[in-house]
Amino acid sequence: MPNGVTMQPRLYLSSPHMSGGELPLIHEAFAENWIAPLGPHVDAFEAELAAQTAREHCALLSSGTAALHLALILCGVAPGDEVYCASLTFAATANPIAYLGATPVFIDSEATTWNLDPDLLDEALAAAARRGKLPKAVIAVDLYGQPAQLERIVDCCRAHGVPLIEDAAEALGASSAGRPCGSFGDFSILSFNGNKIITTSGGGALLSNDGEAIAKARFLATQARDPAPHYEHSQIGYNYRMSNVCAAIGRAQLRVLGDRVAARRANFDAYRLALGELPGLDFMPQAEGTFSNRWLTCLTLDPTRFGCDREAVRLALGDHNIEARPVWKPMHLQPVFREARMVGGEVSERLFALGLCLPSGSNMSAADRDRVIAIVRRMSPSA
Repeated sequence: MPNGVTMQPRLYLSSPHMSGGELPLIHEAFAENWIAPLGPHVDAFEAELAAQTAREHCALLSSGTAALHLALILCGVAPGDEVYCASLTFAATANPIAYLGATPVFIDSEATTWNLDPDLLDEALAAAARRGKLPKAVIAVDLYGQPAQLERIVDCCRAHGVPLIEDAAEALGASSAGRPCGSFGDFSILSFNGNKIITTSGGGALLSNDGEAIAKARFLATQARDPAPHYEHSQIGYNYRMSNVCAAIGRAQLRVLGDRVAARRANFDAYRLALGELPGLDFMPQAEGTFSNRWLTCLTLDPTRFGCDREAVRLALGDHNIEARPVWKPMHLQPVFREARMVGGEVSERLFALGLCLPSGSNMSAADRDRVIAIVRRMSPSA
């Protein structure tokens, strides 16, 4: 810590926020001895999530990554296939492509949502069709709770008969054109990791209107055990199901989703009000016709106008025990994917160079926000 700075409590980017309603449901699971995977809370949480996302079917899983892996399997992805994927995202979006021996092709962002550019996607799919090698799937991401241009992306995929997977891991409670995130595409996924807008400590969900596909996902997620009095397996399976105890936590969390979204959006509004006039500082936009859950408040800092760069602000916050992070490093810049093909790149690279995520937890106080605001303002000579 710098001289003269008193250590204050750690302020995290997005910490878990319990409602108080979790313990009664956990106690119920214990009282009924539904501790092992599956049970009544799993069944109920699946139904509640399907209703929340306007989907017909839901499979609860151990993580959002597991949900993506199974979605790709259900799309028929195999070694040698290509999967088109947003580049500006967390590695968990792209890693399952590699699990299956397929090749990712990354697509740049567009400025209005920071998400996969539908124009570039359309051009890439048309070129692939001319080559006779369409991808087996497209993965679009709703970044930081901001929906992608989902209607246009759906149209692009349908025009070429390519399945769409919506990675809504960060976007539960957000919507586009009046439809909830998680309702678009052939499959969609959610995450309930500890930093998400609601959490089950760890977990995820696979959603679809295809009941047979979700039944197949549940089968694969429980070690692909065939119907038999003994343990019979004709396919490779996975240990991917969520436990009944975690589902109990999730049910209580889902009941306060509206409050959590409102709190995250209030954080964003407070930051924008206090910092929005600073030169060179721009907040992540909310595209027309969309409703972002503002999972994280994200901004860009132009150092020539703001007075210092993103990293200087991040380090200044760190000196005061406040966690802030750069926006996701694009997948096409990651060493592990250095051989992957990239369509475009300028927009996502700029967002990574200039972008910063501020503390955004729904359990933040006004005093917590004021700590952040004071330091950011102090870093700008014009403040």
